[in-house]
Amino acid sequence: MLQYPRPLSDLIDTLSRIPTIGKKTAGRIALHLLQDKELAADISSAITAALNQITECSICNNISTENVCEICASPRRDKSVITVVSDVRDLIALENATDYNGTYHILGGLISPLNNITPETLNVEKLLHRAQDPEEEVAEVIIATNHSIEGDATALYLANILKPLNIKVSRIALGLPVGGDLDYADQITIMRSIAGRTEL
Repeated sequence: MLQYPRPLSDLIDTLSRIPTIGKKTAGRIALHLLQDKELAADISSAITAALNQITECSICNNISTENVCEICASPRRDKSVITVVSDVRDLIALENATDYNGTYHILGGLISPLNNITPETLNVEKLLHRAQDPEEEVAEVIIATNHSIEGDATALYLANILKPLNIKVSRIALGLPVGGDLDYADQITIMRSIAGRTEL
């Protein structure tokens, strides 16, 4: 059986670690990059620049080239409303699909004991700090986690720790299918989910 040279095999293995890319697709990408060295160099340069220049917002954990992202820094944003999402992809999906004018908070995942993801491993403490910050005057926290076992468990946990702070806690509506991810939903579905949110 024909074996790829070790460097190519290592490249395929590395590419196949990217979610949704299997071994066959990784192999096709790797072989294409070998043939198009200019493209390979551009990708390598872009990855290096992204890793060196992109950081997390110190307030909401969004990706940014600055210490505070443009959403948190904007004076036009309503700081009294925080929408909690699992990751950056969900933030982008909501931002592109709605006319929402509040701020965000990225948890960095969902509670999943089977995968050793607990509230302590997520950005929950920072959310609590923001919710109690008198400067932000937070009036409502919208929980926009996916409607899955992990997303619902996370939403319930957050509601339980936020409600004693006398803050309205709501959940995006079930316009999203059970088990569906925000970043795969269409804009109308996301818009209806935000508009039809329910209090927890």
